[in-house]
Amino acid sequence: MTFAPGNPIEGLVYPDPADLERWHAAGALTSETLGDGFRAAAKIHPDRNAIIWLEGRISYRELDETTDKVAAGLLGLGLSPCDRVLFQLTNTPETLISFLACWKAGIIPICTLAAHREAEIGYLGSFGGAKAHFIESNAGKFDFHAFAKKMQGEVPGLELIVSTRGGAGEGAVDLADLMTGDLEDARRRLDEVPQDPWQVAAFQLSGGTTGVPKIIPRIHAEYLYNMRQVMAFKGWTAEDRLFVPMPFAHNLNMGCGWGPFIMSGGTVIATPRVDQDAMREVHNALTPTVMGAAKPIIMRMKTEIAEGRIPTGNLREIFSTDAAEIVTRDMGVPGHHIFGMTEGTIMFTREGDSEFVRFETCGTPISEHDRVRLLGPGSEDEVPAGEIGELAVFGPYTIRGYYNAPERNTETFTSEGFYRSGDLMKCHLIDGMKFYSFEGRIKDVVDRAGEKVNCEEVERAVMAHPAFSDVAVVGMPSPTHGERICLYAVARPGATLPDINELGAFLKGAGLAIFKWPERIEPIDVLPLTKVGKLDKVALRQRIADILKAEDAAENG
Repeated sequence: MTFAPGNPIEGLVYPDPADLERWHAAGALTSETLGDGFRAAAKIHPDRNAIIWLEGRISYRELDETTDKVAAGLLGLGLSPCDRVLFQLTNTPETLISFLACWKAGIIPICTLAAHREAEIGYLGSFGGAKAHFIESNAGKFDFHAFAKKMQGEVPGLELIVSTRGGAGEGAVDLADLMTGDLEDARRRLDEVPQDPWQVAAFQLSGGTTGVPKIIPRIHAEYLYNMRQVMAFKGWTAEDRLFVPMPFAHNLNMGCGWGPFIMSGGTVIATPRVDQDAMREVHNALTPTVMGAAKPIIMRMKTEIAEGRIPTGNLREIFSTDAAEIVTRDMGVPGHHIFGMTEGTIMFTREGDSEFVRFETCGTPISEHDRVRLLGPGSEDEVPAGEIGELAVFGPYTIRGYYNAPERNTETFTSEGFYRSGDLMKCHLIDGMKFYSFEGRIKDVVDRAGEKVNCEEVERAVMAHPAFSDVAVVGMPSPTHGERICLYAVARPGATLPDINELGAFLKGAGLAIFKWPERIEPIDVLPLTKVGKLDKVALRQRIADILKAEDAAENG
């Protein structure tokens, strides 16, 4: 067996075949693609519900057959293995059908968000070499068909539009039409598609510290191991029903939510809506046993539970990045933490961990093959036990490089190939086990309800407005979102700074996704500098935290 892709993609840094062979011999990596992994689950659990939603359900057998037809249909449209396609979809059953179909056909989804607009889709489509754009034609608040037609004119090679929901508009292909093909013909066509476990399965995205999103290649065999290992580590089973109202395209959901379940015979709950009424209706009708959510959704649920509108008897766990204690103490459901990076290594707390571990740490890595080092920032020296250092990781499902980014890769990986995450952590040795607590970030990002918003990208977009002479974006504390986006602004002489609504309208015109818009503007005469002459964002974050604390005291005092 070879441990290298049959058709390497230019610009990708693939894992060392010797590492893959070693992990294969250890029983971690198998020679399966994600399509193979799903087929194995469907064979074992043909009559179980794979996906359920308020209007229906689909079994593993039905999902296997439907995705075979769609996969063959995509190939019939002229797409080929290793072609890239933009996914701009919400949490519908059709989204999961599209992912599985692409994996069976060897097509590579570029995992964008429904909230992305011209700036993000134009860049990712061009940089990623996308040939198709998957959209939902029936979205109520935005005309994705018109948007996709516009992007066809701006992204070279973007030939196809595939509508997964709603009537396909002019020039688009309706996913429903691809589901009507002959099953045996479809399977004969798919038999001719090489299944390459060492090839890219998905292009995921990272916010990071640069001004544009970085593309993260995730390999079939390592992503499948990631998914199966999450399921095993957490003790979830095929009897469980999962509800994670976060984008299906997010690595957190794909790698730690619906992916583990769909590869293991569990049931995934789908809904495109995340408003409070939908959360209550979906939860009460479809009774999840495992839930993962960002803090804003958890806080809404807390209110609903306190007022008796959401029963929790079926829930055996809710996991989040930072709300385990709230979930446990205030909602009466076991709460657990997750720490994950799209680039690789995942940490979880789990049943049996102490309250200190569950409430104060991110847990421990899910794989015995994960290697973790805490380094002094800017060095490759490990910090002493109990001290804070930058998290650096290496393992069977951690990337070896970003797509087409040699300079960034040189900065991001150590001389031994460890990925430097930019996250600060502390190691706690408890009963012979290492648990890690999150202590902050080196990266210049705002973590807004789980979305990593790149500060430089927002600053660059804002500076196109004529009223600003200098700006700085920082995160400000939020009890519901973890952080919100604060803009410190220096006005040009004689100019009047816009208010939040005016700036939002300007950024909308610039094609910047709404979740990246500043939510507070703080006028400032001059931005503070450190002793070495660099922008002092530490001081700015502390300043806005003090302002918010004083405002809260005045309001409640």
